[in-house]
Amino acid sequence: MEKVYNNKRKELQSKGLVDIVFSWSIEDVLNKDLYKNQVKKIPKTFLSAEQYRNSFLPSLIEETHSDLASSMESLYRAPLCEILSVKMSRNFRAPKNLFYYEIVVKRASDAENNDVGKYQPGSGDLVAFTDVRPNCEDDLSQPGRSFHIAYVVGARDERITILSTNYLEMSSFTKQKQLHAVYLINMTTNVRIWNALHSKLKDGNIIEKVLRADSTDGENCSICFSEENKNHPLVSTRDAICSGNLNNSQQKAVLSCVSMRECCHGDTLRLIWGPPGTGKTKTAALLLFSLLKLKCRTLTCAPTNTAVMQVTARLLGIVKESLEFGMYGLGDIVLFGNSARMKVDGYEGLRDVFLDDRIDKLLKCLPAWKHDLNSMVCLLEDHKRQYRLYKLDKNDHLMTLKVFLKQRFSSIRVNLMKHMETLCTHFPTSSISLEVVKNIFRSLTLLKSLQDSLNRRSINAFKKLSSEREECIGILKSISGSFSFPKIKGKFTLQRFCLKNACLVFCTTASSVKMCGKRMPPVECLVIDEAAQLKECESMIPLQIPGLRHAILIGDERQLPAMVKSQISDNAGFGRSMFERLVLLGHKKHLLNVQYRMHPSISAFPNREFYDEKISNAPNVRQKSYKQSFLRGNMFGSYSFINVARGKEDYGHGHSLRNMVEVATVSEIIARLHKEYNSRKRKISIGVISPYNSQVFEIQKGVKRYTMHSDSDFSVSVRSVDGFQGGEEDIIIISTVRCNEDGKLGFLSSRQRTNVALTRARYCLWVLGSAETLTKRDSIWKVLVLNAMEMNCFHDADDDKNMAQAIDDALLKIDLDKPEPDPLSKAFSSLSLHATAARSSSKKGGRHFMENSIRKPKW
Repeated sequence: MEKVYNNKRKELQSKGLVDIVFSWSIEDVLNKDLYKNQVKKIPKTFLSAEQYRNSFLPSLIEETHSDLASSMESLYRAPLCEILSVKMSRNFRAPKNLFYYEIVVKRASDAENNDVGKYQPGSGDLVAFTDVRPNCEDDLSQPGRSFHIAYVVGARDERITILSTNYLEMSSFTKQKQLHAVYLINMTTNVRIWNALHSKLKDGNIIEKVLRADSTDGENCSICFSEENKNHPLVSTRDAICSGNLNNSQQKAVLSCVSMRECCHGDTLRLIWGPPGTGKTKTAALLLFSLLKLKCRTLTCAPTNTAVMQVTARLLGIVKESLEFGMYGLGDIVLFGNSARMKVDGYEGLRDVFLDDRIDKLLKCLPAWKHDLNSMVCLLEDHKRQYRLYKLDKNDHLMTLKVFLKQRFSSIRVNLMKHMETLCTHFPTSSISLEVVKNIFRSLTLLKSLQDSLNRRSINAFKKLSSEREECIGILKSISGSFSFPKIKGKFTLQRFCLKNACLVFCTTASSVKMCGKRMPPVECLVIDEAAQLKECESMIPLQIPGLRHAILIGDERQLPAMVKSQISDNAGFGRSMFERLVLLGHKKHLLNVQYRMHPSISAFPNREFYDEKISNAPNVRQKSYKQSFLRGNMFGSYSFINVARGKEDYGHGHSLRNMVEVATVSEIIARLHKEYNSRKRKISIGVISPYNSQVFEIQKGVKRYTMHSDSDFSVSVRSVDGFQGGEEDIIIISTVRCNEDGKLGFLSSRQRTNVALTRARYCLWVLGSAETLTKRDSIWKVLVLNAMEMNCFHDADDDKNMAQAIDDALLKIDLDKPEPDPLSKAFSSLSLHATAARSSSKKGGRHFMENSIRKPKW
């Protein structure tokens, strides 16, 4: 832990991001225009590394500022904990005008209520120390109130090391009974980006490659891809790749990337373009499997834990099919990260390569395995002597030799099996050779045979098995002296050993800083999955790794980019990925051009609008069996736009938009699907997507009885568009929410967000929205609605009797929930309701409006 703290301290040695944050007053934090004039547009090309660095820093500071300001607006629900003691730390020498402190917080399990005390500070947290439970920023700045800001440098259980600009003493809080630490934001990623941008860029480093690019970048080397070059190492790898059940575009992408390692003539940067459903993760996994076979030390990163675990799990599925001796070979693969945030159990087999689990198992195995191995050798060589020693030690003269031998042999054998399995699974192949592993498996076979003989025969028969015993003794002795282990000084030493000797390492982009240590062997190749969701400056963290020669970026710039909170930073292009910028500069990208997810009627629109019809449908989605009907009626075919003409948008939970009429419509559809499921018992997964968090919240409430359903064959997932990126379900229902006279769409008009929402479904996609609102202005949604009409996929919700009733009920509830109006307004409201009912009964306002006010396009 001391070394971890020292590493944290190095991040803060010079004036850095934390110092800047410490310099802000509360007034500065709440000033939305504090950095408005300092943030400039980030260019596409850069003349130098210095210009590159300076282009991102103002936006990074502003983004941190905006994140902190946002946290101040929601202080009333910020997690906090009680501080029990504060003392100045003597372990660190703080930078000028800063102080290190050791604090002790009350354990979460000791909290007296559900609201206070459930928070445990973690490394990188920015916290406010205050003597009250704050409800707003004013509570932190009132005269006479104690208030300090601190940065958490390290945390070990309830003992926390913090850095603060203020001199703290518990005595300064004597007027109040309690001192609280209130969570504000976590700065770990931003601090690491800051440090990466300030790292010295060496000449010839791969970073020089990304400063600028031209249209020739990414081309294959004509020499190494020549059929005449039969002796090239790539040729042997090519056969394995071609037999990996990949389509042509996937094969070309993998071959092109693998060729970088063997080629001295070509470029060192590759882009793989993976539109929705085109097998991006499968391609990445087979690429990594090829690099594993070539023993190419590779780091694989992604923006989120989920994305990292998905590609790791897919790779493991391929690797395990190729293993010959148990799990031998998995020691070359390491996945690491925050175990509290990574839900490793959700992916089969990930614990076999997860670093924390690996360390725990090796720490139990390494001190004991040799003792058990030697004990087995002694027992096999002279079991009578072992029996005499046992009687002397235990003073047990009742146990017979036969019983002793059976029990002792069985006990040691079970332990040895566990130890051998741990060593074969978790030790890197560079430290335990295949020959040793073969001997281990042979010894386990012999031990099982001897165990069977003991169980079936007498001791004399066991003695007669001299050839098997002698062979087993010889093998066990050879295993004992065939390989050595690192000197264990605790978890930290063992972690470094596993990371240093791994061939494939997986982690989030921010966590990759751990691979930058001075004693860490160089990483030859970097693979960034979901690269288009990553801010370019965040990509700089892994690109700083020493020895890096090749980089492979996998993503799709036409889906959602990285999330940016500050509008100022967003306007400057802070959310733009390196992947997108290189594409804009003409860098060649390898397109995966066959989609395996969506029914053709679903994929047709996004293929035309977002991918210039470059994507073809795989044979599996073109089969008749792929067209599945879950509800009766044309409205619920493979693809539909359902016009909810009588919707009402307003502000709901968290100052976000909602549309309770669409909530009722979604609930009605889910209820009907559940009823159909109960009658047919047909497994079905449903996803409900909305771009607005308030709508997500309301729909989750409306369908709670189905999301909490114990039957896993009927699942309902309700998430935002951002939350659904990378996901897929049998049926997707989209609630667009917007319903207003001006045709305002807000960020609903984002083409990237629309692309993600429209490409999550396998069999059915049903889009709910107000056609009148969505077609008022030119946008991607107007094109979608007109296309649905042209394809006869446009339907009015009011045409469905049950749906119309659900809408009527929702409108009535909205009207009843409104404050009581004055009599005159009430009379006008009554007239309006009668008019609405008349329009509904005469089928006007829905398709009637569309057909008479919008001219159909000629496609």
